[in-house]
Amino acid sequence: MRASLIQIDVNEGESVESRRRRATALVREQADADLVVLPELWTTGAFAYEEFAGEAEPLEGPTYEAMAKAASDAGVWLHAGSIPERDPEGPLYNTALIFSPSGDLAAAYRKIHRFGFDKGEAVLMGAGQELVTVRLPETTLGVATCYDLRFPELFRALVDAGAETMVVSAGWPERRRAHWTLLAQARAVENQAFVLACGTAGTHAGVPQAGHSIVVDPWGEVLAEAGAGEEVLTVDLDPAKVAATREQFPALKDRLLGLETPRR
Repeated sequence: MRASLIQIDVNEGESVESRRRRATALVREQADADLVVLPELWTTGAFAYEEFAGEAEPLEGPTYEAMAKAASDAGVWLHAGSIPERDPEGPLYNTALIFSPSGDLAAAYRKIHRFGFDKGEAVLMGAGQELVTVRLPETTLGVATCYDLRFPELFRALVDAGAETMVVSAGWPERRRAHWTLLAQARAVENQAFVLACGTAGTHAGVPQAGHSIVVDPWGEVLAEAGAGEEVLTVDLDPAKVAATREQFPALKDRLLGLETPRR
């Protein structure tokens, strides 16, 4: 399975429409991939809190339409990153969109763990309630967004739901880049799963972005890592490695905590 992570630049001064056109063109260029991934809130920037309300879209808004067509044009599975979604009957949500190669919406994931503590996303957006997995021909994706990466119980629940490849879209800040790499590897090792973590490049709302999108295998080995700028990171994965790892080193079978019925 070939995956392409598009580490798009979200520097200030560019319009949402311009970013949307650029992302659409980049997705269309990945026709040789099976799965393409974009970062979190790439239309606005993850730290541009003051823009969330004004740039929020309905689920099937302009970004949805552009990404659905890009997925269809390229013939790829597309995790289109996330958008500030405006629910007509509720709050804003940080919502990830996943499209099939035919351009149909395969899943939408509303971010469960909101960042900001007592400001920003944590107070401006609602919290998602549902785990999301997506079955591809080669593997089952578990979907997470940025701050979710710090919560191992979410990823363990995704494993229990059948996930073999964790896809994380993010707008992670440069000042905590060491955590980004460490946590991506930890989530891969403890769940014996691939982790595909796609972040943004550039600076927005005065916050330099970490870049360094990363692909980690079920043993924690870094298969590929981007630099700091805009880049497309492409890597070939062997989905069978997940089952092989879990069979060779069956740590998941020794779980005792967090289970309704302990296995011992």
